[in-house]
Amino acid sequence: MRERSGSGDLPSWGPPGGVLELTETVEDGVRREVHEETGLKVGVERLTGVYKNVSRGIVALVFRCHLEEGSERLSDESTAIAWLTPAEVSERMAEVYAVRLLDALRDDAAPSIRNHDGRRWLTGPETAG
Repeated sequence: MRERSGSGDLPSWGPPGGVLELTETVEDGVRREVHEETGLKVGVERLTGVYKNVSRGIVALVFRCHLEEGSERLSDESTAIAWLTPAEVSERMAEVYAVRLLDALRDDAAPSIRNHDGRRWLTGPETAG
């Protein structure tokens, strides 16, 4: 996890993330964002969830990754980097953001599909399949 710099109304802790560049694949975008924000190189394993913030019109795709190499380093977007337990994720993050990470830790193969307004869930956990 990283503690965000200048996050405004967003929770202070969250996973690396961002917007895909026009010419990159989704997997390349995941690897780039993680490396830019943490200094770590990861391998992308699988899609674990699709989350829509209906208030902001944002769809987030969340992937389970594994560490390949690298040393943690801060960036302009991160004031701290930490490895958190599931309990710490729940304590430090707003529920609509923490659930994304907890979903990624599940071992079943079906991604979660959820809608929220930035503060609360509008639909329960549904799985694609």
